Amino acid sequence: MSIKVIGAGFPRTGTNSLKRCLEMLGISRCYHMKELLVNPDQLPLWLELENTGTTNWEQLYDGFQGTVDFPCYPFYRQHLEKYPEAKVILTIRDFDCWYKSVKSTVWTAGPQNLGQKLVMLGRMISAARVRKVVNCVGFVKRMLWQKQFHGRFEDPAFAQEIFNQHIEDVKANVPADQLLVYDIREGWGPLCQFLGVSEPSEELPHLNKRETFKTMMQSLIKTGKMVEV
Repeated sequence: MSIKVIGAGFPRTGTNSLKRCLEMLGISRCYHMKELLVNPDQLPLWLELENTGTTNWEQLYDGFQGTVDFPCYPFYRQHLEKYPEAKVILTIRDFDCWYKSVKSTVWTAGPQNLGQKLVMLGRMISAARVRKVVNCVGFVKRMLWQKQFHGRFEDPAFAQEIFNQHIEDVKANVPADQLLVYDIREGWGPLCQFLGVSEPSEELPHLNKRETFKTMMQSLIKTGKMVEV
């Protein structure tokens, strides 16, 4: 099965909603960061992609036709090279809203204080799957905060430069006829027109809101089951 849609937008730009939208519009399963947390044995495939520029694509995307959010978005060019006919969707959001959302969700993912770290350590000692999930979270933090934001995410002005530069880079690297720059608040219209499909009668879903992020993460780590919030 080949990837038809590549998501190039940062996390917290409506990527989980986009995942659901694409699946409602006929894209057979859409890969998202949650897939990696549920299946942490796939981490070596992403590390291979980071280190070599390619990976076992068939194994990684078995059963998938779309991919959004992290870990895909930093490698959107490698994806497009592998799937040159795919359409690319760059989800965008007002920077201040995005920064505030990331600061209160992805930035604080994982144990923050000594008590939380001790609890997590106990789980890691007793559960191999939890250790693998923690390694996946470490991969996220390294790729996002160190490589993408050069260890300076807490500097809002610098973070905004990186945020805006990413948008310009995607526009420069993806052919215009294969790219949709999309704010999820625009609704079904631009998305359906871009994909050449009819608009559903259902309202466009808005998932993974900031206030439910922590609950979702805790459930994924503890149970290894996909949750929709």
